[in-house]
Amino acid sequence: MSLLIDLEKRDNVLCVRLEGELDHHTAMELRESVDAAITEQRLTHIMLNLEKLTFMDSSGLGVILGRYKSVQALGGEMVVCSISPQIKRLFEMSGIFKIIRLASNEQDALITLGVAS
Repeated sequence: MSLLIDLEKRDNVLCVRLEGELDHHTAMELRESVDAAITEQRLTHIMLNLEKLTFMDSSGLGVILGRYKSVQALGGEMVVCSISPQIKRLFEMSGIFKIIRLASNEQDALITLGVAS
């Protein structure tokens, strides 16, 4: 299965919704899409909805961590929401929740980033 990437701009937040598998085959596409959107639209925050993500490997974690570092350098932050139990476990094992916030849903994530939905 491939990865479907849905990008939407909300104020200064890039809303990223992923569906499918985020692995070494699809990580570069996600990195390029998100980097282009942040640069072209001058966005500072990322809301990452993983509700429909069915699989992720270390390449996926790497691309997410890289985008986190990009927005952090711009003074922004990243919030992950709607995460499945298996992907959440991967995040917990990697320690990524020590730096990236988790919200239960998109509305809570956007409120955390200062955008009322």
